[in-house]
Amino acid sequence: MVSFERMRTVEAIDPVAMTMTVQAGVPLQAVHAAAAEHGLIYAVDLGARGSCTIGGNISTNAGGNSVIRYGMTRDNVLGLEAVLADGTIVSSMNSLLKNNAAFDLKQLFIGSEGTLGLVTRAVLRLRPMPTSEATAILAVSDFDNLKSVFGLATKRLGSLLSSFEVMWRDFYELVAIESGRHQPPLAAGHNYYVIVEATGTDGARDAALVEAMLSECLEQGFAKDAILASSKTQRNAIWAIREEVEALIKALVPGAIFDVSLPLPKMQDFVDDMKAALRVEWGDQCRSVVYGHIGDGNLHIIVSPRPWSEEARRRAEEIVYTPLKDVGGSMSAEHGVGLEKRAWLHVSRRPEEIALMKQLKAMLDPLGILNPGKVL
Repeated sequence: MVSFERMRTVEAIDPVAMTMTVQAGVPLQAVHAAAAEHGLIYAVDLGARGSCTIGGNISTNAGGNSVIRYGMTRDNVLGLEAVLADGTIVSSMNSLLKNNAAFDLKQLFIGSEGTLGLVTRAVLRLRPMPTSEATAILAVSDFDNLKSVFGLATKRLGSLLSSFEVMWRDFYELVAIESGRHQPPLAAGHNYYVIVEATGTDGARDAALVEAMLSECLEQGFAKDAILASSKTQRNAIWAIREEVEALIKALVPGAIFDVSLPLPKMQDFVDDMKAALRVEWGDQCRSVVYGHIGDGNLHIIVSPRPWSEEARRRAEEIVYTPLKDVGGSMSAEHGVGLEKRAWLHVSRRPEEIALMKQLKAMLDPLGILNPGKVL
């Protein structure tokens, strides 16, 4: 076992070039804090920011809440250092935005879950810190209107749009109301609850743009209700519902947890078919919730059948994963493959792709000592 817990140093920050050099064990939250001291941000952000590390984020190509604007981890790493299975240190610590000198070797290691090499250091791309944020939550009745809200938000907010998160009714009512842990900003009974956030440099302008977008959504009938956060406290309360973990664990664990992606036009049929299959299999003895980063096509799903068993897990996986192949979806949007999803890789990758992956693995790790058994 190899641990990077003691490699927690932020080695350098260049506030002009907007880069940060870090060791692999630095927690994501520490990276955010170090960047903030210079009026900058590292744009990858997720609920586990306090415990996850940069090395882990790189190895799984983590996504999070701001992918729609800033991209995945892959889009925010300029260079890295990795140790190969034979001990060779590959130092590709590039700090340039443009470097097209042959193969971009860092991409071999980003998202490969430690199976091709151990990431030890990285050069991260930073961005100017937004000085304003306008956050709203909307209630929407059906998926066609949800798509209309997304289209209007992207059109009216443009590059200011940083998050477009959707909570299906089952998620919102469990977390915001049933759990008793939150003050629900909107009433129960709507099919979808949407968080829209715009970040920029002019607070009054940005809030006005979001408010105008909300008004248009209500006037056009795309949304049934909407609230624009009037303070940081209200903003944090809205996001606390979306990032809730304890209520989900209490109600749904043990259960099967999924992280899939698929084209937006196919999404509602996929969810409806999944819910129908779960009812056929378990009737009212199965609870499920759906939520996710709809702006980038990523759904998080938790399926909790009773009684719970490994056979129930296998059947839930079959119900969720199998339809993805026909709609061009992915069985892992941002959480990696590891051991649990390995048997389902064929849903998202063709045999030729998997064969090439195995060739790369055999070349870089012929003895199979790096994260053995993972991914492939």
